[in-house]
Amino acid sequence: MKYVIVLGDGMAGEPLEILGGKTTLEAAVTPVMDEMSKVSEQGIARMVPEGMAPGSDTANLSVAGYDPRIYYTGRSPLEALSIGVQMANDDVAFRCNIVTLTEEEPYEEKTIIDHSSGEISTEDAAVLLDAVRRELARDGYEFYVGTSYRHLLIWKGGKVVELTPPHDILTKKIGEYLPQDEALREMMKKSFDILKDHPINIERKKQGKNPANSIWFWGAGTRPSLTSFEEKTGKKGVMISAVDLLKGIAVGAGMGLKIVEGANGGLHTNYEGKAQAAIDALTKEGYDFAYIHVEAPDEMGHQGSVENKIQAIEWLDERIIGPVKEGLEKAGEDFRMLILPDHPTPIRVRTHTGTPVPYMLYDSTKAENGIATYNEENAKKSGIVWEEGYRLMDHLLGE
Repeated sequence: MKYVIVLGDGMAGEPLEILGGKTTLEAAVTPVMDEMSKVSEQGIARMVPEGMAPGSDTANLSVAGYDPRIYYTGRSPLEALSIGVQMANDDVAFRCNIVTLTEEEPYEEKTIIDHSSGEISTEDAAVLLDAVRRELARDGYEFYVGTSYRHLLIWKGGKVVELTPPHDILTKKIGEYLPQDEALREMMKKSFDILKDHPINIERKKQGKNPANSIWFWGAGTRPSLTSFEEKTGKKGVMISAVDLLKGIAVGAGMGLKIVEGANGGLHTNYEGKAQAAIDALTKEGYDFAYIHVEAPDEMGHQGSVENKIQAIEWLDERIIGPVKEGLEKAGEDFRMLILPDHPTPIRVRTHTGTPVPYMLYDSTKAENGIATYNEENAKKSGIVWEEGYRLMDHLLGE
């Protein structure tokens, strides 16, 4: 038996008037999931424990079978693992987004327009971060390049401070959300002066793109320690994701990691490459379990784009779930596939919520008395509720 998780990040949402009271998941045309749902189990699971922030970090730890109350030490340390940064016990890691701020006002009066700088390429972001690194160099602070707009700061012998994710305050003035720590605050302010007239941003504005004109720190945490996934489950697992957070979970859990060319965490990622990587891992490379993570629905939710979030869900169905199902069937493999989001990213709020998420569990060897379509409402109607979402992994593995 092979085991698969297909994670549509932020895929769940809320009913929208523009969609006639449907969610984006309900409005999406998903023939593969609809056919599977007829013989699948549906239910809801709380992936973000009560009282914890509804981040992809806590939620994906749950999905991977790790209780966030035990294993969570912050988001950035997991991303540090992904890019090979060795953290000392007294180091503190921070996510360092490159964001788009309005340009005319004093820094504290500026507004966040875009938490991802138009999903800037890693190549351009690396040049900008290098400019910041050169100008802001100081003892005890080290910058590292990640992926796209997502980068890293290590504060040697630092302290964990409370910071706000930029996607939580889109369109709001930033003054009251800036770090209380003077050094962090000053670096953010100076970064705007360094980046606003950088040649890359001048060119981006000429092309009608959002300039990547400030860094933004958040997600502070200390070095994590995860139990080996294989020791915990008895299964050899592989992670397929373009996002450093998920890669970091894989590294921390001792899972394999597939780097797919053209996978970028955006709407136009390499869906087919991810699907084929999972098929190869499960049918040719000796893996028992594959975790396929697709960031696109979450990014489109943050952007507030109804059309593109629906498109991301439809491509997940057509270009990931369909090919993986077909590939495993052709290889003669029995398999169980769990399809779900980690958290909702409703269009209304353009950020994460901690609401329990709908899941669908398909078993190629069984036929459940299923429901015609997979969505939030049908999952609730099933009456199946997992209050401790991290236990859903054991359910997938048939335990």
